[in-house]
Amino acid sequence: MVFGPISDGGHEQVSYFSDPETGLQAIVAIHDTTLGPSLGGTRILDYETEDAALEDVLRLSKAMTYKAAAADLPLGGGKAVILGNPDDLKGDALFEAYGRAVDCLAGRYITSVDVNSGVEDMDVVARETDHVVGTSDGLGNPSPITAHGVFHGIRACVESVYGTASVTDREVVIQGLGKVGQSLAEKLLEHGASVTVSDVDESAVEAFAREHGVDTVAPDAVYDQSCDVFAPCAIGGVINDDTIPRLDCDIVAGGANNVLAERRHADVLREQGVLYAPDYVINGGGLITVAKEYLGGTREEASEEAAAIGDRLLEMIERADDRDTTVLEAADAYARERIDAAETVTPARPT
Repeated sequence: MVFGPISDGGHEQVSYFSDPETGLQAIVAIHDTTLGPSLGGTRILDYETEDAALEDVLRLSKAMTYKAAAADLPLGGGKAVILGNPDDLKGDALFEAYGRAVDCLAGRYITSVDVNSGVEDMDVVARETDHVVGTSDGLGNPSPITAHGVFHGIRACVESVYGTASVTDREVVIQGLGKVGQSLAEKLLEHGASVTVSDVDESAVEAFAREHGVDTVAPDAVYDQSCDVFAPCAIGGVINDDTIPRLDCDIVAGGANNVLAERRHADVLREQGVLYAPDYVINGGGLITVAKEYLGGTREEASEEAAAIGDRLLEMIERADDRDTTVLEAADAYARERIDAAETVTPARPT
């Protein structure tokens, strides 16, 4: 039953697109456009089932609503998935067909890069629609700005826990040395932090360790590594019932999406005295960058707004303390307040 999960999540629109000639099978989910058009990337994955693809796109699009609202952006939340093996599907014809699909949504959804889709793909999409960001003619790779925002978010957490925003001599374990993880590690090192890195790609870890002289930890031991800050910058769901008892840190704050396996794990971390920075708040720099590209602005302005993530996160931490709740609940409340305030001006759309 499709309408059940759509209604339960409060989504405005879910559209299915098929193009037999190119093999395109895509789902676009628009969660909320109260604050503005929905914006979110296009993920290409070989899902086990169509239901799994729908569940993923519904979850991700709702998260984008909260990410945009928490970043004080005039945008709503949307997401798209293309079903299939990216190695088999990728090609200009497919992305042109996908561009036409996005265009028929008339600007209610703006697409961008995501898992298995890149700048070159968005360039092809842009042949068929103006409702795309993250192209080679745009503001460039958002990963360094994402890392910039995560860095300032970590500083906010460090200030809250230790009374000073300085990361000098703070021990930070970074899980994942992708574009965001590497940029974050370099920025932390520049500011005097002690960094330990981990990644399933052993060659990437070895190369980074040689260049920067940092310690490394095996992927299966990363949760046991004692540190001040554990920074997940790879896959989601890494904070769960199995890993939480192994953590030896005061702060969990990183660039990965959907870090918590379940929302209740925010409460579990709080009970253990671990400060958790909601991922959709701290990693909002990427969205800020592509939003700036769409709305008009510079990379420098995007970087300044990403730095403000630290101040916003501090406010949410203080709210959580005042209300005796998790920072995740405080962040959700912050986002809902923005959306609710807009709805008093513009009547809510039917769901």
